[in-house]
Amino acid sequence: MIRAARAFWLSCPGHGETRDVELPDPAEDEVLVRTLYSGVSRGTETLVFRGGVPRSQYTAMRAPFQEGDFPGPVKYGYLNVGMVEEGPVDLVGRTVFCLYPHQTRYVVPAAAVTPVPEHVPAARAVLAGTVETAVNALWDAAPLIGDRIAVVGGGMVGCSVAALLARFPGVRVQLVDADPGRAEVAEALGVDFAEPADALGDCDLVVHASATDQGLARSLELLAAEGTVIELSWYGDRRVALPLGEAFHSRRLTIRSSQVGTVSPARAGRTYADRLALALDLLADPALDVLVTGECAFEELPDVLPRLASGQIPALCHRVRYTDEA
Repeated sequence: MIRAARAFWLSCPGHGETRDVELPDPAEDEVLVRTLYSGVSRGTETLVFRGGVPRSQYTAMRAPFQEGDFPGPVKYGYLNVGMVEEGPVDLVGRTVFCLYPHQTRYVVPAAAVTPVPEHVPAARAVLAGTVETAVNALWDAAPLIGDRIAVVGGGMVGCSVAALLARFPGVRVQLVDADPGRAEVAEALGVDFAEPADALGDCDLVVHASATDQGLARSLELLAAEGTVIELSWYGDRRVALPLGEAFHSRRLTIRSSQVGTVSPARAGRTYADRLALALDLLADPALDVLVTGECAFEELPDVLPRLASGQIPALCHRVRYTDEA
């Protein structure tokens, strides 16, 4: 039986469209999933939408179920929550998370989906990929009780990191962003907020997620001697200017990268599945709903993504909803 579905494709940089898709019957070890929600990862996906992936990173940047190639046409995305309609009996009827692009229905190996805990709403579960990135960053950062920490950059990833740090005992956490509107988000997450000029210094650890030269430079300024910046920003094809003169060496500062494509070596023995399951469980916290700041129907994506990429729609996570008829 031929099954119909629709998918969002980047036809060329700056232009998207929906396309008809024919799905095969699922094999014995596969599932047919009907999408309930997907999420737009505003940093990475809008960079892809603008055609900003460097040629040298075409392979590294491939999403698990990507079709096509950069800069386009390409079907890209990885924040998908749906319901299993067909497959192994223990999965049928379950709400699951999958690293799949924006598509109304899809067939994947059963091992590629992770059940969403019953206490986590499907609409919030689109944040799983971002919270997973935050989990990996904190495994890399290894914060200690009593640490003084700044998170520079109040986007989707930075806010997720701050939300998890708010649970650490005895830790001073401040979210730093140039947009004063992020103060309300910080308050909802239970952390302090400051604009860059007013941020508290003498930090043991700074997590940088603003994807700007200025943000990274300010992160270094906020460190105490022998402090560490965990760099979460991905700059695509942009060059970064950084002041490594001045007191960088005398203060023995450290910049370390963190990237979700590899499970942190600090957690040897943990798998990708372990990390994602942990992220989904952490989404039981309703405070994280504040990270979803926009929503549209699947059919609206070709019009919405250009506005997200240009900043016309200011969003953290933009959620896409699907109807049963979609």
